[in-house]
Amino acid sequence: MEQSGAMLTTNKEVKAKIIDLYDELFFHDGYGEVKVEMRILQRGQKEIIIHCGKQYRFVVDCQNKNRPKDTK
Repeated sequence: MEQSGAMLTTNKEVKAKIIDLYDELFFHDGYGEVKVEMRILQRGQKEIIIHCGKQYRFVVDCQNKNRPKDTK
């Protein structure tokens, strides 16, 4: 989902967007680039910015500091 402002998104939705953009670039007839930035926000959240011609901004809760064993 494309988000603007401080709308909450799930980590799963962000990963799905990255996969969609990768597929789009892979099948593009030319050069492409994807860049991902993350920064820590207040209240146990992170802002994830995906650059790919446009910017896709997400705010994701990350209360659990431990990385899950299954990250898929």
